Amino acid sequence: MTPVHVRVPGKVNLALCVGGTDEQGYHELGTVFQAVSLCDEIVAEPLPAGEFRLAFQGEGAAFLPVDDTNLATRAAKLVASHYGVDSGVALTIRKRIPVAGGMAGGSADAAGTLLACSELWGIHAPREELRTLAAQLGSDVPFLLVGGTVHGTGRGEKLAPIPARGTYHWVFALSHGGLSTPAVFREFDRRSSPRPTQLPEALVGALLAGDVPGVGAALMNDLQEAAISLQPTLQRTLQLGLDAGALGAIISGSGPTCAFLVGDEDEAQRLGQTLAVFSGVRAVRSATGPVAGAQVMIEQ
Repeated sequence: MTPVHVRVPGKVNLALCVGGTDEQGYHELGTVFQAVSLCDEIVAEPLPAGEFRLAFQGEGAAFLPVDDTNLATRAAKLVASHYGVDSGVALTIRKRIPVAGGMAGGSADAAGTLLACSELWGIHAPREELRTLAAQLGSDVPFLLVGGTVHGTGRGEKLAPIPARGTYHWVFALSHGGLSTPAVFREFDRRSSPRPTQLPEALVGALLAGDVPGVGAALMNDLQEAAISLQPTLQRTLQLGLDAGALGAIISGSGPTCAFLVGDEDEAQRLGQTLAVFSGVRAVRSATGPVAGAQVMIEQ
């Protein structure tokens, strides 16, 4: 078996509406995901049966677990168990998606691993089968197999594509510290009452029309106030980007990455330069969306 290379994108939430909790304590969500061109790369290589190894390179690599608590390892073992594979795998993940940044980096790695192991072991599972496995790993994992712009409901795993028009240019301001998703939801519960998870009509209409300024004006995130209360500097970061001309600003997911929508690549570069000198920003990344979900890379 030759190594398999997979590229998998991060995501930004254009809208995140948080409802009540189900019997297992999970919140009902209504969200619009968009996959963006800030991607991790996964290399899967064969190992003898029962051996599963994981290593990281790049963004935040030193802080990531490489044991069975990591979603990528769990994804590999899930494929092996589900399909009865008598083989192991060595996974090397080159990180570009921020760690604990609200851009689903861990979920992306799990989605990419599902695809990589399916190909490495000759299973070639249909995407629908992989999506079923993905839902067992986490709410964001199925979307990272799909990509594009998608309406997510339930816990976020029930997906319906949105035929968004145009290209969206994003600037991401990375924070010095991460935020725990459970902690942000706990703070949301403390501060807020659940609301209906119906998406803003203005946002969906703007996406269908390719109205980029309209999309920027309609960005919304019910978790934003909770994230800011836990990391107040985020409010200054968001305002700085808006003052510098961003069409819209939002905390992605549970944060702390701040996402800014701009009109084109030149504006992205100018905004990135402005944000990079702010002491509350660790680093700045630019990307476009929507892009495809996890894809096998063909070696040249």
